[in-house]
Amino acid sequence: MTNEAVFKDIADRYDRINTLLSFGQDVKWRRRGIDRLPIGRVIDLGAGTGAANAQLAPRLVTAVDPSEQMLALNPAVDKHVAPGEALPFEDDAFDGVFSAFVFRNLDSIPKTLAEINRVLRPGGVAVIVDLGRPQRAILRMVHRLGSFLALNAIGVAVGSREEYAYLHSTLDKLPQPDVLFADSPMPVHEIWRMGPFGFVYGVELRKPS
Repeated sequence: MTNEAVFKDIADRYDRINTLLSFGQDVKWRRRGIDRLPIGRVIDLGAGTGAANAQLAPRLVTAVDPSEQMLALNPAVDKHVAPGEALPFEDDAFDGVFSAFVFRNLDSIPKTLAEINRVLRPGGVAVIVDLGRPQRAILRMVHRLGSFLALNAIGVAVGSREEYAYLHSTLDKLPQPDVLFADSPMPVHEIWRMGPFGFVYGVELRKPS
């Protein structure tokens, strides 16, 4: 199943299920990242249905998502159907880029980071928040079992078992963030952990002035 097919089929309930899975903590996790963004022109990369819209205010937000079905449900005024690997904007056009719960679904993280670096103004800030696995091996085992059971149960309940099986598989797709962002064209300013066992991470990248 492709990324596009997954999000097309569950577009109308994806954000609601994320909130249930996190017991409402997804709002707090996004807030910790958004508070690091400058006030100005900002891309919400992988904006989906607009879960971060209210928190990103008063910034001037441009919503970007490769899923036309997801973006159609987003009330943002300025929105573009596009992948992170090919952003349809001029160089040095934005003060910040925010991306929440998206990077593990990208086709190419190096290309996306290169595009973020290109569209950010010098001194601009990119903040990425996403899910992964805990750092310690024993906690990874516990989390892998727990997330499998939870996502499988939700998938069965909402009639989207295959889609949520895919989402579970993405949690093991990427290395730990210190490795993942080691070769970023924008230096890593800080990495922080959130959630049970630290399975949620945030990364702040800064484009040199």
